[in-house]
Amino acid sequence: MGEQPIFTTRAHVFQIDPNTKKNWMPASKQAVTVSYFYDVTRNSYRIISVDGAKVIINSTITPNMTFTKTSQKFGQWADSRANTVFGLGFSSEQQLTKFAEKFQEVKEAAKIAKDKMQEKIETSSNHSQASSVNGTDDEKASHAGPANTHLKSENDKLKIALTQSAANVKKWEIELQTLRESNARLTTALQESAASVEQWKRQFSICRDENDRLRNKIDELEEQCSEINREKEKNTQLKRRIEELEAELREKETELKDLRKQSEIIPQLMSECEYVSEKLEAAERDNQSLEDKVRSLKTDIEESKYRQRHLKVELKSFLEVLDGKIDDLHDFRRGLSKLGTDN
Repeated sequence: MGEQPIFTTRAHVFQIDPNTKKNWMPASKQAVTVSYFYDVTRNSYRIISVDGAKVIINSTITPNMTFTKTSQKFGQWADSRANTVFGLGFSSEQQLTKFAEKFQEVKEAAKIAKDKMQEKIETSSNHSQASSVNGTDDEKASHAGPANTHLKSENDKLKIALTQSAANVKKWEIELQTLRESNARLTTALQESAASVEQWKRQFSICRDENDRLRNKIDELEEQCSEINREKEKNTQLKRRIEELEAELREKETELKDLRKQSEIIPQLMSECEYVSEKLEAAERDNQSLEDKVRSLKTDIEESKYRQRHLKVELKSFLEVLDGKIDDLHDFRRGLSKLGTDN
Protein backbone atom coordinates (compact mmCIF):
# COMPACT_ATOMS: atom_id res chain seq x y z
CA MET A 1 0.00 0.00 0.00
CA GLY A 2 3.05 2.37 0.44
CA GLU A 3 2.87 5.64 2.37
CA GLN A 4 -0.43 7.27 3.22
CA PRO A 5 -1.07 10.82 4.55
CA ILE A 6 -2.62 10.78 8.04
CA PHE A 7 -2.57 14.50 8.86
CA THR A 8 -2.19 17.66 6.76
CA THR A 9 -1.86 21.34 7.60
CA ARG A 10 -0.34 24.53 6.18
CA ALA A 11 2.57 26.52 7.60
CA HIS A 12 5.62 28.61 6.75
CA VAL A 13 8.72 26.38 6.77
CA PHE A 14 12.11 27.44 8.21
CA GLN A 15 15.49 25.75 8.72
CA ILE A 16 18.24 26.70 11.13
CA ASP A 17 21.26 28.40 9.58
CA PRO A 18 23.91 25.61 9.36
CA ASN A 19 26.73 28.13 9.82
CA THR A 20 25.52 30.14 12.81
CA LYS A 21 23.10 27.55 14.26
CA LYS A 22 21.15 30.57 15.52
CA ASN A 23 19.28 32.33 12.74
CA TRP A 24 16.26 30.93 10.91
CA MET A 25 16.29 30.74 7.12
CA PRO A 26 12.93 30.59 5.29
CA ALA A 27 12.59 27.41 3.24
CA SER A 28 9.35 28.56 1.59
CA LYS A 29 8.23 31.92 0.29
CA GLN A 30 4.68 31.33 1.49
CA ALA A 31 2.64 28.89 3.54
CA VAL A 32 2.91 25.35 2.12
CA THR A 33 1.32 21.99 2.85
CA VAL A 34 2.97 20.00 5.65
CA SER A 35 1.81 16.36 6.05
CA TYR A 36 2.41 13.32 8.27
CA PHE A 37 2.86 10.10 6.23
CA TYR A 38 2.68 6.51 7.52
CA ASP A 39 4.65 3.78 5.71
CA VAL A 40 2.75 0.53 6.20
CA THR A 41 5.58 -1.60 4.81
CA ARG A 42 8.32 -0.18 7.04
CA ASN A 43 5.96 0.74 9.89
CA SER A 44 7.50 4.22 10.04
CA TYR A 45 6.30 7.84 10.07
CA ARG A 46 7.61 10.85 8.16
CA ILE A 47 6.88 14.58 7.92
CA ILE A 48 6.97 15.69 4.29
CA SER A 49 6.52 19.14 2.73
CA VAL A 50 6.95 20.08 -0.94
CA ASP A 51 7.21 23.60 -2.35
CA GLY A 52 6.52 23.23 -6.06
CA ALA A 53 8.99 20.56 -7.24
CA LYS A 54 11.34 21.04 -4.27
CA VAL A 55 11.19 18.81 -1.18
CA ILE A 56 11.84 21.13 1.78
CA ILE A 57 10.99 18.68 4.60
CA ASN A 58 11.68 14.91 4.62
CA SER A 59 11.99 14.03 8.29
CA THR A 60 11.52 10.51 9.67
CA ILE A 61 9.99 10.57 13.16
CA THR A 62 12.01 8.72 15.82
CA PRO A 63 11.18 8.17 19.50
CA ASN A 64 13.97 10.49 20.69
CA MET A 65 12.65 13.51 18.76
CA THR A 66 10.90 16.36 20.55
CA PHE A 67 8.63 19.08 19.14
CA THR A 68 9.03 22.36 21.07
CA LYS A 69 6.65 25.33 21.03
CA THR A 70 8.76 28.50 21.09
CA SER A 71 5.84 30.94 20.75
CA GLN A 72 2.08 30.96 20.31
CA LYS A 73 2.36 30.26 16.56
CA PHE A 74 5.85 28.77 16.10
CA GLY A 75 7.32 25.35 16.84
CA GLN A 76 10.50 23.43 16.00
CA TRP A 77 12.12 19.98 16.14
CA ALA A 78 15.62 18.67 15.52
CA ASP A 79 16.30 15.96 12.91
CA SER A 80 19.67 14.26 13.55
CA ARG A 81 19.58 12.35 10.26
CA ALA A 82 19.07 15.53 8.27
CA ASN A 83 21.49 17.30 10.63
CA THR A 84 19.22 20.35 10.89
CA VAL A 85 16.43 21.93 12.90
CA PHE A 86 13.06 22.53 11.22
CA GLY A 87 10.75 25.38 12.23
CA LEU A 88 7.08 25.88 11.37
CA GLY A 89 5.14 29.14 11.57
CA PHE A 90 1.37 28.70 11.76
CA SER A 91 -1.43 31.20 11.21
CA SER A 92 -3.08 30.38 14.55
CA GLU A 93 -2.25 28.84 17.91
CA GLN A 94 -4.93 26.18 17.36
CA GLN A 95 -3.11 24.83 14.27
CA LEU A 96 0.18 24.72 16.20
CA THR A 97 -1.47 22.80 19.05
CA LYS A 98 -2.99 20.22 16.66
CA PHE A 99 0.39 19.71 14.92
CA ALA A 100 2.18 19.29 18.28
CA GLU A 101 -0.41 16.77 19.50
CA LYS A 102 -0.06 14.79 16.26
CA PHE A 103 3.75 14.86 16.60
CA GLN A 104 3.50 13.38 20.10
CA GLU A 105 1.06 10.72 18.87
CA VAL A 106 3.29 9.74 15.94
CA LYS A 107 6.35 9.75 18.22
CA GLU A 108 4.64 7.26 20.59
CA ALA A 109 3.64 5.09 17.62
CA ALA A 110 7.24 5.13 16.32
CA LYS A 111 8.49 4.11 19.75
CA ILE A 112 6.04 1.20 19.87
CA ALA A 113 7.08 0.12 16.36
CA LYS A 114 10.78 0.29 17.34
CA ASP A 115 10.16 -1.79 20.47
CA LYS A 116 8.32 -4.43 18.43
CA MET A 117 11.12 -4.52 15.88
CA GLN A 118 13.73 -4.91 18.66
CA GLU A 119 11.76 -7.77 20.21
CA LYS A 120 11.46 -9.42 16.81
CA ILE A 121 15.21 -9.12 16.23
CA GLU A 122 16.04 -10.53 19.66
CA THR A 123 13.64 -13.45 19.17
CA SER A 124 15.10 -14.16 15.74
CA SER A 125 18.63 -14.01 17.12
CA ASN A 126 17.87 -16.43 19.97
CA HIS A 127 16.13 -18.80 17.62
CA SER A 128 19.06 -18.67 15.24
CA GLN A 129 21.56 -19.49 17.99
CA ALA A 130 19.48 -22.46 19.18
CA SER A 131 19.14 -23.71 15.64
CA SER A 132 22.88 -23.32 15.15
CA VAL A 133 23.61 -25.62 18.12
CA ASN A 134 21.10 -28.17 16.95
CA GLY A 135 22.58 -27.96 13.50
CA THR A 136 26.00 -28.96 14.81
CA ASP A 137 24.57 -32.10 16.35
CA ASP A 138 22.74 -32.85 13.14
CA GLU A 139 25.97 -32.62 11.17
CA LYS A 140 27.42 -35.32 13.36
CA ALA A 141 24.49 -37.53 12.53
CA SER A 142 24.01 -36.48 8.87
CA HIS A 143 23.41 -40.07 7.92
CA ALA A 144 20.29 -40.13 10.15
CA GLY A 145 17.91 -39.67 7.23
CA PRO A 146 15.92 -37.13 5.13
CA ALA A 147 14.72 -35.31 8.24
CA ASN A 148 18.29 -34.50 9.15
CA THR A 149 18.93 -33.18 5.66
CA HIS A 150 15.95 -30.82 5.94
CA LEU A 151 17.12 -29.67 9.35
CA LYS A 152 20.57 -29.01 7.92
CA SER A 153 19.03 -26.88 5.19
CA GLU A 154 17.01 -24.94 7.72
CA ASN A 155 20.12 -24.55 9.85
CA ASP A 156 22.02 -23.06 6.94
CA LYS A 157 19.21 -20.58 6.32
CA LEU A 158 19.20 -19.62 9.99
CA LYS A 159 22.97 -19.17 9.93
CA ILE A 160 22.61 -16.80 6.99
CA ALA A 161 19.78 -14.94 8.78
CA LEU A 162 21.89 -14.76 11.94
CA THR A 163 24.83 -13.40 9.97
CA GLN A 164 22.60 -10.81 8.34
CA SER A 165 21.02 -10.00 11.72
CA ALA A 166 24.46 -9.53 13.28
CA ALA A 167 25.47 -7.32 10.37
CA ASN A 168 22.26 -5.35 10.78
CA VAL A 169 22.87 -5.04 14.52
CA LYS A 170 26.38 -3.73 13.82
CA LYS A 171 24.96 -1.36 11.24
CA TRP A 172 22.26 -0.19 13.65
CA GLU A 173 24.86 0.29 16.38
CA ILE A 174 26.91 2.45 14.03
CA GLU A 175 23.80 4.35 12.98
CA LEU A 176 22.77 4.71 16.62
CA GLN A 177 26.19 6.11 17.46
CA THR A 178 25.89 8.48 14.53
CA LEU A 179 22.45 9.49 15.70
CA ARG A 180 23.76 10.05 19.22
CA GLU A 181 26.54 12.26 17.89
CA SER A 182 24.10 14.14 15.68
CA ASN A 183 21.71 14.39 18.59
CA ALA A 184 24.49 15.85 20.72
CA ARG A 185 25.28 18.37 18.01
CA LEU A 186 21.59 19.19 17.61
CA THR A 187 21.23 19.48 21.38
CA THR A 188 24.07 21.97 21.37
CA ALA A 189 22.44 23.80 18.46
CA LEU A 190 19.13 23.71 20.29
CA GLN A 191 20.75 25.14 23.42
CA GLU A 192 22.36 27.83 21.29
CA SER A 193 18.99 28.40 19.67
CA ALA A 194 17.41 28.70 23.12
CA ALA A 195 20.12 31.18 24.06
CA SER A 196 19.37 33.03 20.83
CA VAL A 197 15.69 32.98 21.75
CA GLU A 198 16.55 34.54 25.10
CA GLN A 199 18.67 37.11 23.31
CA TRP A 200 15.81 37.74 20.88
CA LYS A 201 13.48 38.12 23.84
CA ARG A 202 15.80 40.69 25.39
CA GLN A 203 16.12 42.46 22.06
CA PHE A 204 12.35 42.29 21.68
CA SER A 205 11.93 43.78 25.18
CA ILE A 206 14.40 46.54 24.28
CA CYS A 207 12.61 47.14 20.97
CA ARG A 208 9.26 47.13 22.75
CA ASP A 209 10.53 49.70 25.27
CA GLU A 210 11.96 51.75 22.43
CA ASN A 211 8.65 51.40 20.60
CA ASP A 212 6.77 52.61 23.69
CA ARG A 213 9.19 55.53 24.01
CA LEU A 214 8.73 56.38 20.34
CA ARG A 215 4.96 56.12 20.72
CA ASN A 216 5.09 58.49 23.68
CA LYS A 217 7.30 60.80 21.63
CA ILE A 218 4.83 60.57 18.74
CA ASP A 219 1.98 61.38 21.13
CA GLU A 220 3.94 64.38 22.40
CA LEU A 221 4.66 65.50 18.84
CA GLU A 222 1.01 65.05 17.91
CA GLU A 223 0.04 67.13 20.93
CA GLN A 224 2.55 69.78 19.88
CA CYS A 225 1.16 69.63 16.34
CA SER A 226 -2.32 70.08 17.78
CA GLU A 227 -1.11 73.10 19.76
CA ILE A 228 0.59 74.47 16.65
CA ASN A 229 -2.63 73.96 14.68
CA ARG A 230 -4.57 75.73 17.41
CA GLU A 231 -2.04 78.57 17.35
CA LYS A 232 -2.32 78.70 13.57
CA GLU A 233 -6.08 78.87 13.87
CA LYS A 234 -5.77 81.65 16.47
CA ASN A 235 -3.33 83.49 14.19
CA THR A 236 -5.76 83.10 11.30
CA GLN A 237 -8.56 84.50 13.46
CA LEU A 238 -6.30 87.36 14.57
CA LYS A 239 -5.37 88.09 10.95
CA ARG A 240 -9.05 88.20 10.01
CA ARG A 241 -9.72 90.47 13.02
CA ILE A 242 -6.80 92.72 12.03
CA GLU A 243 -8.12 92.91 8.48
CA GLU A 244 -11.58 93.80 9.81
CA LEU A 245 -10.06 96.49 12.08
CA GLU A 246 -8.00 97.84 9.20
CA ALA A 247 -11.15 98.05 7.09
CA GLU A 248 -12.95 99.83 9.94
CA LEU A 249 -9.93 102.14 10.30
CA ARG A 250 -10.09 102.99 6.62
CA GLU A 251 -13.81 103.70 6.95
CA LYS A 252 -13.13 105.92 9.98
CA GLU A 253 -10.40 107.73 8.09
CA THR A 254 -12.82 108.30 5.23
CA GLU A 255 -15.42 109.60 7.68
CA LEU A 256 -12.73 111.82 9.28
CA LYS A 257 -11.85 113.24 5.89
CA ASP A 258 -15.53 113.95 5.26
CA LEU A 259 -15.79 115.62 8.66
CA ARG A 260 -12.73 117.68 7.93
CA LYS A 261 -14.26 118.77 4.64
CA GLN A 262 -17.48 119.57 6.45
CA SER A 263 -15.54 121.48 9.13
CA GLU A 264 -14.25 123.78 6.39
CA ILE A 265 -17.82 124.90 5.58
CA ILE A 266 -18.88 125.23 9.24
CA PRO A 267 -18.22 129.05 9.35
CA GLN A 268 -20.38 129.50 6.25
CA LEU A 269 -23.03 127.31 7.82
CA MET A 270 -22.84 129.33 11.05
CA SER A 271 -23.30 132.53 9.09
CA GLU A 272 -26.23 131.01 7.29
CA CYS A 273 -27.51 129.74 10.63
CA GLU A 274 -27.31 133.25 12.10
CA TYR A 275 -29.08 134.65 9.06
CA VAL A 276 -31.73 131.97 9.36
CA SER A 277 -32.02 132.69 13.08
CA GLU A 278 -32.60 136.36 12.35
CA LYS A 279 -35.17 135.43 9.72
CA LEU A 280 -36.74 133.07 12.19
CA GLU A 281 -36.90 135.76 14.86
CA ALA A 282 -38.45 138.17 12.33
CA ALA A 283 -40.87 135.46 11.29
CA GLU A 284 -41.69 134.83 14.95
CA ARG A 285 -42.32 138.55 15.42
CA ASP A 286 -44.49 138.58 12.30
CA ASN A 287 -46.18 135.47 13.55
CA GLN A 288 -46.85 137.14 16.89
CA SER A 289 -48.27 140.19 15.12
CA LEU A 290 -50.38 137.93 12.96
CA GLU A 291 -51.56 136.04 16.02
CA ASP A 292 -52.61 139.35 17.59
CA LYS A 293 -54.44 140.27 14.42
CA VAL A 294 -56.06 136.85 14.35
CA ARG A 295 -57.19 137.25 17.92
CA SER A 296 -58.54 140.70 17.06
CA LEU A 297 -60.28 139.29 14.00
CA LYS A 298 -61.68 136.46 16.10
CA THR A 299 -63.05 139.08 18.51
CA ASP A 300 -64.57 141.06 15.63
CA ILE A 301 -66.00 137.84 14.23
CA GLU A 302 -67.54 137.00 17.58
CA GLU A 303 -69.00 140.49 17.84
CA SER A 304 -70.20 140.23 14.24
CA LYS A 305 -71.78 136.87 15.00
CA TYR A 306 -73.47 138.39 18.06
CA ARG A 307 -74.80 141.30 16.04
CA GLN A 308 -75.94 138.90 13.33
CA ARG A 309 -77.78 136.82 15.90
CA HIS A 310 -79.34 140.02 17.34
CA LEU A 311 -80.24 141.22 13.84
CA LYS A 312 -81.73 137.83 13.07
CA VAL A 313 -83.93 138.10 16.16
CA GLU A 314 -84.99 141.69 15.26
CA LEU A 315 -85.52 140.62 11.64
CA LYS A 316 -87.65 137.73 12.77
CA SER A 317 -89.71 140.03 15.00
CA PHE A 318 -90.00 142.46 12.14
CA LEU A 319 -91.07 139.72 9.77
CA GLU A 320 -93.66 138.53 12.24
CA VAL A 321 -94.98 142.08 12.59
CA LEU A 322 -94.85 142.43 8.80
CA ASP A 323 -96.78 139.17 8.40
CA GLY A 324 -99.38 140.53 10.81
CA LYS A 325 -99.61 143.76 8.84
CA ILE A 326 -99.95 141.82 5.58
CA ASP A 327 -102.69 139.70 7.10
CA ASP A 328 -104.42 142.85 8.26
CA LEU A 329 -104.01 144.29 4.78
CA HIS A 330 -105.56 141.23 3.22
CA ASP A 331 -108.41 141.38 5.63
CA PHE A 332 -108.88 145.03 4.76
CA ARG A 333 -108.85 144.24 1.04
CA ARG A 334 -111.43 141.51 1.51
CA GLY A 335 -113.55 143.91 3.49
CA LEU A 336 -113.31 146.51 0.69
CA SER A 337 -114.14 143.88 -1.90
CA LYS A 338 -117.18 142.79 0.06
CA LEU A 339 -118.20 146.33 0.57
CA GLY A 340 -117.97 147.01 -3.13
CA THR A 341 -120.04 143.95 -3.89
CA ASP A 342 -122.75 145.09 -1.55
CA ASN A 343 -122.94 148.48 -3.22
